[in-house]
Amino acid sequence: MTENSIDATTPFTQLGGEPGVRALVDHFYDLMDLEPGFARLREVHGSTLDDARDKLFWFLCGWLGGPSHYIERFGHPRLRARHLPFAIGQVERDQWLACMFQAMEDRAVPAELKARLERSLFETADWMRNRPG
Repeated sequence: MTENSIDATTPFTQLGGEPGVRALVDHFYDLMDLEPGFARLREVHGSTLDDARDKLFWFLCGWLGGPSHYIERFGHPRLRARHLPFAIGQVERDQWLACMFQAMEDRAVPAELKARLERSLFETADWMRNRPG
């Protein structure tokens, strides 16, 4: 999918295309790396965030209605299966969501789009839990 063939009403285009999604993802991981309130979430990610930054960027591009970079590289996302090695409980879910919601707020994502994404992201993040509590 090229930039020219992407529907202008998708969240992908509303966020500014690839540069906007990349900026959101980078800010998300910067917050995770720096804010003490996201320490438990940060621990789950290991010593470097470089791979996670790229994979989330590639995934979100397609999930938001843009190019399918993740699928082109890795096939179907199989999110839950790919995250089973990581302990994801309510704390990790809540920190991930809080970090992403703060990143969207800091990046001035329009309120209507932000609310829509928050609902979808909560459903996905809650489904990813694989540990109690």
